[in-house]
Amino acid sequence: MKIIGFIGSYRKGGNTDTAVRTVLEGAMNLGADVEAVYLKDYEIADCVGCEACKTTFECVIRDDMQKIYAKIQEADGIIIGSPTYFYNVTGIIKNMIDRLYCYEVFDEDDRSVWMGIHEATGIKYATVVAVCEQKDPEDMGYTTVTMTKSLQALGYRVVDELKIYNVYNKTDLLLDTDQLSELEEAGKKLVKTIRLKEKIQNIVNIKNEQIN
Repeated sequence: MKIIGFIGSYRKGGNTDTAVRTVLEGAMNLGADVEAVYLKDYEIADCVGCEACKTTFECVIRDDMQKIYAKIQEADGIIIGSPTYFYNVTGIIKNMIDRLYCYEVFDEDDRSVWMGIHEATGIKYATVVAVCEQKDPEDMGYTTVTMTKSLQALGYRVVDELKIYNVYNKTDLLLDTDQLSELEEAGKKLVKTIRLKEKIQNIVNIKNEQIN
């Protein structure tokens, strides 16, 4: 099982990095193969809305997003983490999400009929992590909403929405054992969810073989 964490902070070793890596650690502790991806290290251009992807389900822009597509395809589960910038995700997270538009498929004659490609090929699983300096939930704004709604539209089941508050200095989260424990448990829950899917698939396959 492969779990990949996409870190949308521009600061390595900061609170968002710690948060995503802690979720990955929880997943790893249950036997998953994990990988952390720092989006700041990738050149990801804006989506330009050209619609060239509508029949191929592939983006025509050739940049580092092509590497991200490959990682998303290989992952059984993903984690996306972002600090809160003006009540929303960072620019690098938004660029990545916008470029996943190629995974949206629309009916040729009626664009109100659509689905995410993973909905058609097999649902996948995700955990969302948002980090906020303030204590008030209102100050997190749309950070989790942006990530969760976008992933759901792409055919992901978002297993957990983790909202980390009151961390600003680079090592604040490392001192918060309660929030660290919540993050680690979320990683384990993601693995357990994927394993449950695999278990059910095996049972159904066996039953189908018996019927045939």
